Amino acid sequence: MIVNPHEKGWELIFQQAHALLAAEIGFAWLLEKRPLHFVQTLAAIAQHDDGQKELRNHYTLTPAGAPANFTQLPFSLAQAQQVMKEARFQGRWRSLLTSMHLSFLYETLRGQKTEWDHFLEEQLASQKLWRQQLKVKKAEAQYAYDFMQWCDRLSLILCRNELPEMERALEISDGPDRQKYEVRQLSDATIVVQPWPFEQPSLALGVEVRYLQQLHFTSDQELAQAIWQAPVQQKSWVLKKS
Repeated sequence: MIVNPHEKGWELIFQQAHALLAAEIGFAWLLEKRPLHFVQTLAAIAQHDDGQKELRNHYTLTPAGAPANFTQLPFSLAQAQQVMKEARFQGRWRSLLTSMHLSFLYETLRGQKTEWDHFLEEQLASQKLWRQQLKVKKAEAQYAYDFMQWCDRLSLILCRNELPEMERALEISDGPDRQKYEVRQLSDATIVVQPWPFEQPSLALGVEVRYLQQLHFTSDQELAQAIWQAPVQQKSWVLKKS
């Protein structure tokens, strides 16, 4: 989950919902800059956080009893393997991009555990095999993954309330076209991305959120029950070309 502090408690966004928002961002991208296998790429973006465990393990809560943000959770090899297992049902292109994403996230763990190293090596070998089978150049696959990573990053900025105050600019990341992109929120709450990467001059985005007024929980089960009983609300943004 993405967990944000809120004036009334906690704001919660499921990671799968954030991934769907990232896919919506990608869908709006300029036609001439879209990657190979565009629909399959969007599927990889929308489902890159699938394979999450249900809210039933002790990592759901922090030691203080608060809902745990996804950044506070340790690496789970079983979950990473499940992510790849689910990707393979949709084909080699989605598997390739999903595997590249896992390499991006977890390559820094290399050398800590033998089974983790084996998993990371398996990803690199699979990526090479899938590129060969699909007759895709490494640069083409990298372009598609950079596109995926850029959409993921902008979605996280929005979902995690990272936009700076006073109309200050925040770097998103380098896009697949190697340009640097920045985002800022104006005083009227409109969001500007520069340079503008989307086909239309404006873009409406939204994600479902839940708000919890209870600050501390005694068990994962108590938190899970509160989450599913919380009313669902829509959080929205408007992006416009400056």
